[in-house]
Amino acid sequence: MSSFRPPLAAHRAASPNAVRAHRGVQVEESSSGRYAAVVLAGGAARRMGGVDKPALPVAGRSMRDRVLAAVADAAPRILVGPADPAPPDVRVTREQPPGGGPVAAAAAGLALLDSDATTVALLAADLPLLTREAVAVLLGALAPAGADGACYVDAEGRRQTLCGVWRVPALRGALARLANGRGGGLAGTPVRALLDGMTVREVAWAGAGPPPWFDCDTDQDVRRAEEWAR
Repeated sequence: MSSFRPPLAAHRAASPNAVRAHRGVQVEESSSGRYAAVVLAGGAARRMGGVDKPALPVAGRSMRDRVLAAVADAAPRILVGPADPAPPDVRVTREQPPGGGPVAAAAAGLALLDSDATTVALLAADLPLLTREAVAVLLGALAPAGADGACYVDAEGRRQTLCGVWRVPALRGALARLANGRGGGLAGTPVRALLDGMTVREVAWAGAGPPPWFDCDTDQDVRRAEEWAR
């Protein structure tokens, strides 16, 4: 995820029905129908001393639970990470090996999808500012044909891959390709390798409030998210 840290006041307000545009792509703030969600919560948090980062609270609620709430309308919701308490309707699994990275975790999450799933939100669990509105913007961006996925970009145009939505067949195909090329294992595979060859719609957040792609990699990030979430 991005190391960019915007100032607290650097956000533009917009009307609730505003159209979002990035690089010529028109994005309506509306859901494109049923979708699933996979939340990745198994990172090592080395820059924070190895703490259970998704369990850290922001505005009185763990980051993991805030991300799960942002996809409350997804079915199913799948959490990939340690077997911590989760809402009863959330399916929990673990990447193999534990700590094997986001691509291995994505594969574990996709393995629990229903057979008819066509769209999945793939999200890091350290996105405490993610909202249902922000997820709806991504789903709207993916709705037109011609793309394999849609993800946010930061203010410098860098993809925030683990804040995106994807077509399930495209993800499954990419995972199979990577596994075949690595002797069946996905541990340590970079996310950029997963997206090689995919058509991705890049979405710039222009809504009210802080950027939903803001991820917490340091204690300072958590403090900043706390300020924004108040």
